[in-house]
Amino acid sequence: MNTTRLSPHFLLSEFTYSKTAELLGIPNNPTGSQVDNMAALCHNVLEPVRAHFGKPVKINSGFRSLALNESMVPPGAKNSQHMKGEAADIEIKGVANADIWQWIVDNLEYDQCIAERLERDDPSAGWIHVSYSIKKNRREALSSPVSGRYELGLVFKS
Repeated sequence: MNTTRLSPHFLLSEFTYSKTAELLGIPNNPTGSQVDNMAALCHNVLEPVRAHFGKPVKINSGFRSLALNESMVPPGAKNSQHMKGEAADIEIKGVANADIWQWIVDNLEYDQCIAERLERDDPSAGWIHVSYSIKKNRREALSSPVSGRYELGLVFKS
């Protein structure tokens, strides 16, 4: 396990671990610039989220090598920020994903904040995809209630 620390509360191994990569024997090793991008995401988004909610942030999916991104079912987006080390899919146990999304959108600098498959009647359904770019952030606040479809704002799965 890689114990390289990206920020006070986040390790590189949290971003690079993938059950799919492990099962398929796919290397998931970032370059130095990708590690720098992950550290920037941690310092500018994930650490403030953790401080605000006072609970650990779970990274469900962080960095993805090209081979890992292509092996996913369905395959990840060809220009996925996960491959640049700029994105993570997150959750916080005991905190509604909609609340995480709203707080990021209202309080932080980010590139994209996407509420993925949230359900109004189940606060723990889905996850939040958040990205941060060292270069320029678009501040796109989106939802994807159904895989592959994006809408502006916070939208719940029907």
